[in-house]
Order: sequence, then structure tokens, then C-alpha cells
Amino acid sequence: MLRSLNIKRNALPELSLEEKLDGYEALLKKWQRSINLVSRNTIDDARFRHIDDSLQVVQYVPDSAKVLVDFGSGAGFPGLVIAMARPDVKVSLVESDQRKCTFLSTVSRETSTPITVVNQRIESAALDSIPDVLSARALASLDKLLRFALPYADQNPDLVMLFMKGERADNEIEEAQENYSFEYEKIQSETEASACILRITNLSVNSES
Repeated sequence: MLRSLNIKRNALPELSLEEKLDGYEALLKKWQRSINLVSRNTIDDARFRHIDDSLQVVQYVPDSAKVLVDFGSGAGFPGLVIAMARPDVKVSLVESDQRKCTFLSTVSRETSTPITVVNQRIESAALDSIPDVLSARALASLDKLLRFALPYADQNPDLVMLFMKGERADNEIEEAQENYSFEYEKIQSETEASACILRITNLSVNSES
């Protein structure tokens, strides 16, 4: 079973970001025929709905970030797109579905994008570095994401979380505040009027919970 696969930098030719994204889109549409990577209703407009949507997150990754972990990567959004745009950041993609991990590794190889694919559940993922940034898209409620993030926040008090959320973002924030203390910035999505990016810092367990 595929557990953790490192795609080495020195074995990959140089491609422009646009070439990487083009290759990613082509592979996504090819693999979608046999694996349910994204909604069938969005595959024809995958560049905008998924790739460009994820690309907007890159600007919120701190310049000083060295390690980013993407929870529940699925087809690679937004983690793999971030890895393409920020080659200076060590990106790990955590995904429990082995077929999707194979897809992620294939995209990494064919687009010359160095990543680490971790084929484990988020709760038990064995990471070799403490992350500076966590990311996730269309994965779970904010409360659950913060539960996943808490062990890393305990290790790194400067941890930044970038979670892509939909129209229930405000409700999820209220629900999460019952259990956790955190600071957040709600950033309007550039690709979807009802969506946002939550930039979260200073996470801890709510002393009143």
C-alpha cells in the first residue's frame, strides 16, 4: 500500500506555473473518467471552478512559510496548486484514498511538482515536519478542522490555517467558537460570491468548553 511518497526536486525538469496548471487540468479530466475526483457538474469548467479557485489561496501563504500540510487533499485542491505556485514551500498532501494518492503522485511527476503524498487518515498522519500552514477545501466543518489542527497549533503557536468555506461559514464559525478560541479573518472568494477563505491563527481549546 502506498503510504508516503516523496517526489524529489532534483529529478524534475523546470516547467512554468502555467505549464504545470495546464498539465494538471488535462490529467484531472483524464482521470475523472475512472475516478470520481470532482463533481461531474464542474469538470468541464475545472480550470476556473477548482484550479483558479485554489490558486487564490496562494497569496495568503506567508512568505516565511517553509512547510504546508493540506488536509484531505482529494484531487489536490488547494494543496497541489499551492505546491505548484510556491516551490519554496515543502507541501504534504494527506489523503486516505489510495487511488487519489496515485493520482496526486502522477500529477506531481508529470508536472514536475515536488510534494509528499501521505496515504493516511488525518488523525493518524505521520508527518516529518511541523507545519507552518494548514489548508483544506470542501472537507469538513470548521469545528472538525480545528480539532484536526489543534495538535499542530500546540507544536507551533504561529500556525496559520487557510480553510476554504462556503455559504455556511458564519454558522460554522459560531459553532466552532463553542469549543475553540481563535482569531480569524474572513476573506471573500474571488471565484464564488457565496464562498470565502478563513485565515485562522492563535488556535487553542476554549477554556469554557
